[in-house]
Amino acid sequence: ERKMVRPRLLVVSMSLPVTAKRTGEETWSFTMSPGGLVSALLGLKEFETKWIGWPGVDVHDAVGKKALSIALAEKGCIPVFLEEVCDQYYNGYCNNILWPIFHYLGTPPEYRNDVIITYQSQYDAYKKANRIFFDVVNEHYQEGDVVWCHDYHVMLLPQYLKEYNSKMKVGWFLHTPFPSSEMYKTLPSRSELLRSVLTADLVGFHTYDFARHFVNACMCILGTEATSEGVVDQGKLTRVAVFPIGIEPERFINTSKLSEVTEYMKKFKSDFGGRKLILGVDRLDTIKGIPHKYQAFEKFLEENEDWRGKVLLLQIAVPTRNGIGEYQKIKDQCHGLVGRINGRFGSISSVPIIHLDCSIHFHQLCALYAITDVLLVTSLRDGMNLVSSEFVACQKGEKGVLVLSEFAGAGQSLGAGALLVNPWNVKEVSNAIGEALSMSREEKEKKHQINFQYVKTHSTQQWADDFMNKLNEVTSKAEQETGKAPHELPQHDVVQQYSKSKNRLLILGFYGTLTKPNKNQERRDEGMNLELHPQLKERLKALCSDPKTTVVVLSRSEKSVLDQVRSLVLVSQTQKELSHLP
Repeated sequence: ERKMVRPRLLVVSMSLPVTAKRTGEETWSFTMSPGGLVSALLGLKEFETKWIGWPGVDVHDAVGKKALSIALAEKGCIPVFLEEVCDQYYNGYCNNILWPIFHYLGTPPEYRNDVIITYQSQYDAYKKANRIFFDVVNEHYQEGDVVWCHDYHVMLLPQYLKEYNSKMKVGWFLHTPFPSSEMYKTLPSRSELLRSVLTADLVGFHTYDFARHFVNACMCILGTEATSEGVVDQGKLTRVAVFPIGIEPERFINTSKLSEVTEYMKKFKSDFGGRKLILGVDRLDTIKGIPHKYQAFEKFLEENEDWRGKVLLLQIAVPTRNGIGEYQKIKDQCHGLVGRINGRFGSISSVPIIHLDCSIHFHQLCALYAITDVLLVTSLRDGMNLVSSEFVACQKGEKGVLVLSEFAGAGQSLGAGALLVNPWNVKEVSNAIGEALSMSREEKEKKHQINFQYVKTHSTQQWADDFMNKLNEVTSKAEQETGKAPHELPQHDVVQQYSKSKNRLLILGFYGTLTKPNKNQERRDEGMNLELHPQLKERLKALCSDPKTTVVVLSRSEKSVLDQVRSLVLVSQTQKELSHLP
């Protein structure tokens, strides 16, 4: 009996699902990265999944690279070595240019004085890194593979892939917010990135707002057309769709039932002395709005004297890998606020805020979720915020209340069962805390059930399945549409009308229309030697010498390739210029 061969999925992201650590000249150890994304993509049963990305460590010697590649292959991973460009690419362009703009923070102040020099060098590194990703994908690609590109780190990759093989199935998904067109316009490379993403077959976002912003940016900057299915650019339709990511609900539900978790619940309740628990679980990051949370809680204590000593805000602030200066600044700000509030409203026996600069064990986290009265999420911008879903999945007994920022992607998914707030409005968040603490048991149960049903039916696995099903549907439809030949124009009528006309505009493609036939029509490299078909040279000269006729040639090729076509008006899509060659 023949074994059924599964199609391969090449997942491309900045980081691999494992972090490598060198233990010897030819030996490596690995730590599995946390998060549901890994298990979701590896759980796509109909695919053989290969993960392509940076291994989290620089390797400068050939022996180490070879040993690491062999070790990672056993885990279904393929490394991308970025030693030459990693700092300028990742710490520079990705984290200091794209990430702040996508989160509405704008260009960092320290970059503004020397933005042109800094930007150009980092963008060059970004392009080079995306080329390195392309080389690795191309090296391992097999006919029929599906390539799924993830996040803003590889926005140029879809174009590189499609230029090489137009029939390659390519999807791109953004895990962060996509900003409004007005904010996105400030990005110098705005057009190049959009054009590249639009070469993908399917573009996905967490929320309708993010997708709408992307479509609007394409319309405003590129002059594209928007349809109900996506974006039409130069005659090509790119599907744009919404796929809100979820969690692995069963993992949290089952863990919450463990006896160890039950013991933690009892211990925490005893430690907190019967006080109501307001919980915050966030990365210690600018966009998470932790200082805004503290200011709102301070306002609540100021205006609600009866609650003093009866409520505790426990904030778990997980350290991040961001720049040391930025991390230290937000850390100092949080510590200062905690000290001030605890000094104002604390006592010898208790303080109103406990702030932890660390992550905690998974079982402890589930126990805290289970006994929490109010989960307070005050993100200033967030792609999704899965902490909200984790809280909902772990709740037992009398339910708690989710107070959720309207600027978190989860607001569109869990808003019906939460109290939505504007984190910039301290008074509004303060009032929401009071409303949540005073809410009736029946109302809390009702809101919980709304969100619990959503969390159970919108898992990470479902998210991955939905995206891949849509990508397969889109590419199948595109193949069918590509096979349809356009209707042939009646030659006699065309010639007659052409002869009568006084002003004629002929728009011709270059590659495949005016060039010599290429053996492999599906694949095209930048360095391919494209030559004008010898039988067309005299005919083109005749057309161009007619004062009534203007000839325009459209091409993605560089101007150096197009220089062979003389006396034509050329529109080079790569050079973005209109020129008349002598």
